Parts: sequence; structure tokens; C-alpha cells
Amino acid sequence: MRFLYDIGIRFYWLVAMLVSPWNRKAKLWLRGRRHWQVKLKGALDRDEKVIWFHCASLGEFEQGRPVIEGVRERLPDRKILLTFFSPSGYEKRKDYSGVDYVMYLPLDTRKNALKFLDLLSIEMAFFIKYEFWYHFLKQLKSKGIPVYLASGNFRSGQLFFRWYGHWYRRFLDLFTHIFVQNKNSAYLLDGIGCYHVSVTGDTRFDRVHVLKQSKFKHPALEGFGKDSPIIVAGSTWEKDEQLLAHVYRELSDQVYWIIAPHELSEGHMRSLQERFPGSLRYTELEGEVAEGCRVILVDTIGKLSYLYRYGSLAYIGGGFGKGIHNILEAATYGLPVIFGPEYSKFLEALELTSLGGAFPIGSETELLFTVRQQLENPKLLKTSSQITANFVSKRVGATSLILDKVCIKSKTNLL
Repeated sequence: MRFLYDIGIRFYWLVAMLVSPWNRKAKLWLRGRRHWQVKLKGALDRDEKVIWFHCASLGEFEQGRPVIEGVRERLPDRKILLTFFSPSGYEKRKDYSGVDYVMYLPLDTRKNALKFLDLLSIEMAFFIKYEFWYHFLKQLKSKGIPVYLASGNFRSGQLFFRWYGHWYRRFLDLFTHIFVQNKNSAYLLDGIGCYHVSVTGDTRFDRVHVLKQSKFKHPALEGFGKDSPIIVAGSTWEKDEQLLAHVYRELSDQVYWIIAPHELSEGHMRSLQERFPGSLRYTELEGEVAEGCRVILVDTIGKLSYLYRYGSLAYIGGGFGKGIHNILEAATYGLPVIFGPEYSKFLEALELTSLGGAFPIGSETELLFTVRQQLENPKLLKTSSQITANFVSKRVGATSLILDKVCIKSKTNLL
């Protein structure tokens, strides 16, 4: 089976090479891995103790970020290495100041894994959520380096739990300990004889809790909307924006808007300004927002998670495509969340919907009805807000549970 795994890894590389002339992500994926040994030698000294974090992409990074920052706070003298598999993670976080070096994970071959570990003095490693790379895990274990899976999330359909998944179950045995988000994951692992598991929760709740505590303010937005409700629409796509425009027209004199589209190209921003007449771009904000302006279009990245604090209600994009974006960034501020029909893969969306803090919709009519239902009934809005805020606050603490257990297990090396 390992032979087939190695063939699959090399086949992936070959496909990336073949499509790279026409595919930007494939080109970045290949280019970023060139001369990785030289780059790594120049970035980190062989004698320095390193703690390594690996994430597949941007979403996993946000999942692991509280753990990274917790390690930095507890062990400030250690160097921290962050690797990504995907360009979408690396390109957006290559300048992240919370670590000492960011790079692409080399291709998972035995040769690369041996060389990678030979170049560094790794004290411990964290793989985030879904990452299982056989050769890197195998060599970490063979060298006696503790390696942890943080915020693991398992589903019954994964290879580990299939009748033919025996070889893949070996990957799990290579971890020193597995920290999972929920009891269902622990139950699945227990069923296949994987017992080095702890249920610690989802570290994303820690991340959004920190965002809420930040002192972010934008002077121009402090008086925006005055005493009127504000809907913050985050990570919206074309279909989302069509529905939002309908509600905007129907409630034009009743609601203010902050809209952060997924696509930030100049062409798309212009089309949004046409769709929402009188709107103003975030980067153009100066002083007070003009009285006639009811829509702020966020044309920069990194602000949305802070801007939810100005809202009364949130709409989360992506639900008419592959799946909704992050709802926790809005929920932490106590905003009831609305989203499209593709949310079944997101446990927090399912749970919040059942509790009455989230509201899936499938059409512009349903969206308008839900918005009106919330905004025209202050008591209902207050109840929904309390549900979402409590949903997050009760789940904070996964990072401390992970770090406490890791430090206890490794205190000979760490403390």
C-alpha cells in the first residue's frame, strides 16, 4: 500500500507540472517548493530549537493560529516554523509575524522527510485538523519527536474507517496524541482502536473570542447607521449579492449595510457600486460617512472579522456555492447569522440553526422574510443574539487544554 501511496504523491507532482503553464495555483505550488533546502538552511539555524506547525491551507491556519500564538507566549525562546501545503494558505500568510519562518511543505517522500528533519532541530510538531503525511509522520516518530494532531475532525466516510483502511490507520498511530474537536470524532477513533485521543474542542472559538476582545475602532463607522440596524454581509459571492441587492431595494430606508465581497477585483467592486447605488468603499472612508450613504463596500482584506462588531445581523456568503464561509466571526459578537442552503458540512452552522441563532435561506423571498422577522421584532433579535454569543463563549478554551497537556507530556524537553 505504501508503494501506491508513493506513486500517488509523484503522480500529483506530475499533474501539477503538466498544468502549471495554464494554472496559476499549480505554478505557485511548484515554484514555492524549488530550492526549499537552501531556503530552510538560510532561515533557521540547525542548533536552534524549533516547534513546527503544518497547515493545509488558510482555513487550517486560522484553526491552528491560537495554538501557534499560545506556544509563542508560553515558549518565547523557541523558533517557530510554519508550513503550508496549498498556495492559498502560503500566499496569504507568508509574511505572518507570529512565526520565524513560513514555507511550503516539501513533497511527502522519504528522502524529503529525512532531509527536512536533518536540517532542523525540531522539538515537537503540530499538524492541524486534516493533515496526514506518511513519511513526515513516520520520520518524526522514528526520531522520537512528539507530533500532535490539533483540532482534529473525523467523519465516518474517511479512509480510516473503511473496511480497506487498515494501512491508513497506521497514520494515526504515528501521532503522539490526537486532540479532536468533538465526541463523535473520539467515538469513531475509539471504534478502530485509536485511544491516544482527547476531546479538547475547536480552537477557532478561541480565535474569534480574541478578535472580540480587540480594541478595533474605525472613527468613520462609529456613527454609521446611528440608531438604525446594520447588516454585515461577509465573504459574499455573486448569487449572494443578487439576493442582498433585492433586500437592499425593499428596505432601502430602513437598513444600513457593510458588505465584504469574496472577490475584490476592481471590476467586481465597480459592479457592486452599481448594484448598491450611493455606496462608499471602505478605503475611501474619511471623517464621518455622508448622510445619504447606506452601504460600505469593504475593498480590502483582513478587516471583516473586526467589522462584525458594528452589525445587528449577519449574512454569511458561500451558501449558494461549495459551502458557507466562517460564521463564528459574526457569532462571537452576538450577531444572528443568515446563509444559503449549502451548510450541512459545517457542524457549528447545524448546531446554531437548531438552537435558533442561525437561519438558512434558499431564495430572495426567504432572505427578505428572515431579515424582516429579526429586525421588526426586537425581542426575537435579542434572543437570537444571546444564543449566538453564548454559543461561542461556552466553547472557548480548547487552546489551553491542548497546550497544558502538551507541556505536561513534554516537560522534560520544554520546561
